Amino acid sequence: MKRRPLPVVAALTVTTALLLTACGSGDDKSSDNDKIAGAGQAGETPKESASASGAPAGDKPDGVDVSLPSDMDLVFDWEKPKDKNEAAAMEDAANFVRAIYRGVDKRTTKDASLVAYSTGDGTKYAKTQINARLDGGWTAQGTRRHYQATTRSAPNGNSVEVAFCVDSSKFYSKEIKTGKVLKGAPSITDFDYFKIIMVKLPTGDGLWQASKVFVEAKAAKCQ
Repeated sequence: MKRRPLPVVAALTVTTALLLTACGSGDDKSSDNDKIAGAGQAGETPKESASASGAPAGDKPDGVDVSLPSDMDLVFDWEKPKDKNEAAAMEDAANFVRAIYRGVDKRTTKDASLVAYSTGDGTKYAKTQINARLDGGWTAQGTRRHYQATTRSAPNGNSVEVAFCVDSSKFYSKEIKTGKVLKGAPSITDFDYFKIIMVKLPTGDGLWQASKVFVEAKAAKCQ
């Protein structure tokens, strides 16, 4: 994706400012001693219910609308893990990404999908991404591909690290007022490597929330 600088969020460890990628770096601590960052963090119960919409049933996991416009295509090209918890965490990591772009499309940081699929620093991260778009007067258009996904569970079973590559080479910023699509030459900046720490919601039936987001920008391993 063709990006513009983001404001720094103090709650996150930031070494690279990217639009609609994580405010973090490849030097995160999630792999230290083979432990998952944020593994002891519990999820928060969503305080808002999903509003009704005309979205297909498949766009409402957990009763929450995560539908997107047809010109905003998020492709999750990965296989579901055999482990039940890891499979659920991976699916809700995808829903977290969808929630961010739904916020961009709806021009709000208060959509029910964001409340459902994020908590703590995950929510702060998502709001930063959405607000950058609101402030800049942009939305997004094209195809954003997510692939080479892996999962890793914490010993307590309440936290799962979901890692994956992102290819934004065909995903562009679009000016809302003019409708102009901002395209640039393909480059290494189109590839990022994400790690999202998903925590299980204690009161939710299989619901997982993004609690932390880390990113390795210009990820050559994702090319």
